[in-house]
Amino acid sequence: MSEKVISVLGSTGSIGEQALDVAHLHGYRINALTAAKNVDIIEKQVREFKPAFAAMADEKAAADLKIRLADTSTKVLGGVGGVCECAAANNEAIVLNSIVGMAGLEPTLTAIEKGCKIALANKETLVAGGQLVMNKAKEKCIDILPVDSEHSAIFQALQGMNSKKELKRIILTASGGPFFGKTKDELKNVTVAQALKHPNWSMGAKITIDSASMMNKGLELIEAVWLFDVEPKDVDIVVHRQSIVHSLIEYVDNSVIAQLGVPDMRIPIQYALTYPERFVSPVKQLKLEEWKTLTFDKPDYETFECINICRSAIEKGGLCTAAVNSANEKANELFREGRIGFLDIARLVGEALENSPKVNEYTLADVLETDKWARSFVESRV
Repeated sequence: MSEKVISVLGSTGSIGEQALDVAHLHGYRINALTAAKNVDIIEKQVREFKPAFAAMADEKAAADLKIRLADTSTKVLGGVGGVCECAAANNEAIVLNSIVGMAGLEPTLTAIEKGCKIALANKETLVAGGQLVMNKAKEKCIDILPVDSEHSAIFQALQGMNSKKELKRIILTASGGPFFGKTKDELKNVTVAQALKHPNWSMGAKITIDSASMMNKGLELIEAVWLFDVEPKDVDIVVHRQSIVHSLIEYVDNSVIAQLGVPDMRIPIQYALTYPERFVSPVKQLKLEEWKTLTFDKPDYETFECINICRSAIEKGGLCTAAVNSANEKANELFREGRIGFLDIARLVGEALENSPKVNEYTLADVLETDKWARSFVESRV
C-alpha cells in the first residue's frame, strides 16, 4: 500500500485522537495537526508524529506551543488563518476535519480549494455552508467522505446502488441520548452532568449535549441532505438504543440495507481514510448473540423539538440552517455554563429560525455574518 498523507484538524478531540490511532496502525504520515487550545495534548502528538505543520486556533495557545516546540522542525501557526494554512499545506493529503462547530467551515473550503480529499467529521461544515461546500467540491472534483458513524453507514450501504433512482429513503439511527423516554416536565430541571452521561459513546461536551437534546440528529439530517443529494422528506430517523445499527437505506423495492458494528468510531474513521479499500481494524468484532435484542423506536418529536426545527430549516433553505446551527452552538454553551435550562436550547434555536435571514444564494461572508447574528440573537433572549 502506498504511503498516505493525513492532516488532522481538531486532533486533540475524541475523533482526532482516534484518527491518529488509525494513522499509527497503518503507518500513515501526518502532515499537519490543529487544535483550539489544548497545548499539552497537541505537543505530545507533534512529538510522536512529527508533522510539518501545527496550528492552534487560539493565538495565545499558539505562542505557547511555538515555545514548547522550538526544538522541533514543526512550523507552528496561529489563529483561523493558521488552521486554514494547515488544511491546505499539502494537496496530496487527506484532510480529516474533526473541528467542533462552525469553526470547521473555513478550513474545509480552504482544503477543497487546494484540491485535498476531505474526510468530514465536522457536520457543521455542511449544516452551515452546505451549498458553498458541495458546489466547490463539485467544481474541484473533490471527494467528501463522511466520518460520522451514521453517514459512513449510509455511504457504505450505498456502495451497491447502480442508480440514484433506486434509492427510496435514508434512515438515520439515533441512540436517544441519556433522556430517552423522558417527558418535557421531567426535563425542565435536568443538570449539565445528567446531560453529559451518554449511554453508548464517549464524545466531547458540546456533541454530547447535542445528543441529549437530539439536536445532533437534526444536524445529521441536514448533513445527509447535502452529502447524498436527497430531499429532507426522504430522510427518516429511528431511535436505536444499542447503537449497533449505525444507519440504513431503503431501496425502491423496499429492500433495506444496514451497516452494523460495535459502537467504535475507528471503523468509520478508517473507512474514510482507506476508501475504497478495507483493512484490518483494532475494533472489537460484532457478535450479535452477545447483544440478543436490538430495539427501534419512533423519536418523540414533541419533547425533542430540535429535530423538526432542523428539518424545517433545511426545507426553507438558504441561511436558515446556518442560523439554526449557530443558535444551537450558543444555546448549548449557555446551558453548559448554567445560564439557561435544558429545554431553553430548543426554544432559542426555534426563535432564531423564525427570525433568520430569508435568502437562497449566499456567500461565505453571508454565513459568517449569520453566525454572528444568531449568537447575538440567542444571547439577547436570555
